[in-house]
Amino acid sequence: MSGHSKWATIKRKKGANDAKRGRIFTKLIKEISVAARMGGGDPTGNPRLRLALDNARAQNMPNDNIERAIKKGTGELDGVSYEEVTYEGYGVGGVALLIEALTDNKNRTVAELRSLLSKNGGNLGESGSVAWIFDRKGSFVIEKSATSEEQLMEIALGAGAEDIQEEDGAWTVTCGKEEFDAIKTALEAAKIPLVSSEITMVPKTTVALGEQEAQKMLKIMDILEDHDDLQHVYANFDISDEIMEKLGG
Repeated sequence: MSGHSKWATIKRKKGANDAKRGRIFTKLIKEISVAARMGGGDPTGNPRLRLALDNARAQNMPNDNIERAIKKGTGELDGVSYEEVTYEGYGVGGVALLIEALTDNKNRTVAELRSLLSKNGGNLGESGSVAWIFDRKGSFVIEKSATSEEQLMEIALGAGAEDIQEEDGAWTVTCGKEEFDAIKTALEAAKIPLVSSEITMVPKTTVALGEQEAQKMLKIMDILEDHDDLQHVYANFDISDEIMEKLGG
């Protein structure tokens, strides 16, 4: 499995405590506001907003929070203006990191990110240093009990999916970003519930980590994802099932 899929699996198994849920809400509110600012407040004509709203509802975000975020984005309510920034760097063992942020202060964010990485065995890189390792893809996670492999293959592959994999009780469907909406529509029409659906960055190659490096890398991922400005953190590491069991994953 790719580093992204491995990390997604770990997060799914951990679940979300109240503190984590609060941070998830903060990130989702930022994304909704930026999506509404860039493409308008009507999700039918704004795919980015539509996806952000789907993700917010999947996290049981109250409708009042969603409406306020949209209105802040469209200017109907006063709000902070966030800027999209992408950072590139390295974790332990030569693992590539691609980090997407929404921030109201780029100088603060880059300083904090540089400090977090340097304290934990990583470092920031130059623009273009690792972006080439990743491809932008659509990704859907479905509990294995929700559908049979035959049904999922018929629906997802028929709608343009590239790959279907199974790990730890869930299916992961991968597709090109252009096919994302068609596959999502097909899965919803078949009443197949989604654990998550997102446009993500999938690594072309991965770095296999030993036990000590894996432990350090998972710590880095946790720290980065806890930062309010960092929306998405992608990495190209791979951890064997044997090592994950030793680490309690």
